[in-house]
Amino acid sequence: MTDTLAAHEGSYLEYEGRHKGILGWVLSTDHKRIGLLYLSAIMVFFFVAMTLGVMMRLEMLTPGETIMKPQTYNSIFTLHGVIMVFLFIIPAIPAVFGNFIMPIQIGAKDVAFPRLNLFSWYLYMTGATLAIISLFTGGGAADTGWTFYVPYSIRSAQNVSFTTLAAFVLGFSTIVTGLNFIVTIHRMRAPGMTWFRMPLFAWGLYATSWIQVLATPVIGITLFLIILERLLGVGVFDPALGGDPILYQHMFWIYSHPAVYIMILPAMGVVSEILPTFARKDIFGYKQIAISSLGIALIGYLVWGHHMFVSGMSDTARIVFSLLTFLVAIPTGVKIFNWVATLYKGSIKFSAPLYYVLAFIFIFSIGGLTGLVLGALATDIHVTDTYFVVAHFHYVMFGGMGIMFFATMHFWFPKMFGKMYNEKIAVIACTIIIVGFNILYFPMFIMGYMGMPRRYYDYLPHLQGWHILSTVGSWILVAGIVFMFGNLLYALLKGPKAARNPWGGTTLEWRVSSPPTVENFDEIPVVTGGPYVHDKPTYIMQPSKELVHENGDKLKGETLKAH
Repeated sequence: MTDTLAAHEGSYLEYEGRHKGILGWVLSTDHKRIGLLYLSAIMVFFFVAMTLGVMMRLEMLTPGETIMKPQTYNSIFTLHGVIMVFLFIIPAIPAVFGNFIMPIQIGAKDVAFPRLNLFSWYLYMTGATLAIISLFTGGGAADTGWTFYVPYSIRSAQNVSFTTLAAFVLGFSTIVTGLNFIVTIHRMRAPGMTWFRMPLFAWGLYATSWIQVLATPVIGITLFLIILERLLGVGVFDPALGGDPILYQHMFWIYSHPAVYIMILPAMGVVSEILPTFARKDIFGYKQIAISSLGIALIGYLVWGHHMFVSGMSDTARIVFSLLTFLVAIPTGVKIFNWVATLYKGSIKFSAPLYYVLAFIFIFSIGGLTGLVLGALATDIHVTDTYFVVAHFHYVMFGGMGIMFFATMHFWFPKMFGKMYNEKIAVIACTIIIVGFNILYFPMFIMGYMGMPRRYYDYLPHLQGWHILSTVGSWILVAGIVFMFGNLLYALLKGPKAARNPWGGTTLEWRVSSPPTVENFDEIPVVTGGPYVHDKPTYIMQPSKELVHENGDKLKGETLKAH
């Protein structure tokens, strides 16, 4: 049946409005173009941070100095963390795919505040520019680690002030994006799209946006206080001036643990989109998955103290934070069980996005379970500040958000660019990435248990075998990532044209053309059913026409087109 939802002008990639050429992009308020602006910048920073990570692994190939000095290692370590966390992991899925896909999914023609949306990208680029400038001014790159722990960050001769200012500006970009998404989801959902007819990716973004708005100001204030400490010596954190360095840790982790959920909740939303699509089956426990996103966001505010079990706090506080850490695993477990149940008895079509999702469930489960080891008071004392924490962190952050970023790229690539990639190469690249990832990071659990401290430039000779294995894993992982992006780049340039709905998806973005038109829809659709219905038509209404079922029977109201 003819699709009446897709507008019939040219795609957003071809549109020429008031500005042409590069100005048509950097001055555009189209949510799709802004999503691609974020994507292009984020990819550059990702490859820079990945290169720095490989350099660190090369340094750890042998005991003693291998390719760099200790001070250089500290600066590279800090840069790798700052770029990966603040410029890639936190903004990647919300800023790119939240911008591009979410308005279409909820039946809107754009986000609530298009100009504010463009402003958030400029804030992001301003923060990134400040971070780059900090490398070449005021003593060189910061060497404090991405956490900027005091008192060292106050006394370091490196350019910590500029780096923290960069992170401060990036925080404003995050807040603006979160506000925009909250208003968009509240006010711009298509008629008939109630809260529990909303796609689960939008639920993930909604929960994340509240964390962005409420938690990010805390880190902004904290980083600004470091700048004041360095410039004016105000003595909030510096113990030499009567300050409290433990206060800094509290303020930092009050934001930075919820930031974990800023990273992972949108990724979990994408999992909930991909699984029913490739299982050809309704999502299992839709309401429970939606509510668990809010549950993770809520409890995630309350568990920051588990980063500080050995920093000095009362036994009562330790017990409370340990209990809350275990409680946050419950809504996460709800999601994982429901995802697996969605696959049960499904008509599964194996494709690259699904392979990435299955890898995510496996890897993220390891990350989550080892997080409980760190959340338990007795074991945390043994493995805190060791490579065990490094492994856990990367299994959750890169194994969670990073792997799902790759899955999301493959899932919505046909919709975003109107091109198809080579499926076999995509699956091979996925396999190489997963093998390399586990060879790189799993030995770190063992090294941590053996007592290898994190952030150290050197190590004892008996650990060299594990470091060699880990470094070889980094080479395999990078090879898989380069292979994957090479396949996507080739598809972008010479790939075959994608169909409107190549995966058989049921949500609204699969009802518009590939790539979408400038305004997404001719007319705002009216939704009368849930988002993951495979065994009967999903009905979308157009205003002021007679309501007709696909079999010709008249219903009440307006014209319904079944898809």
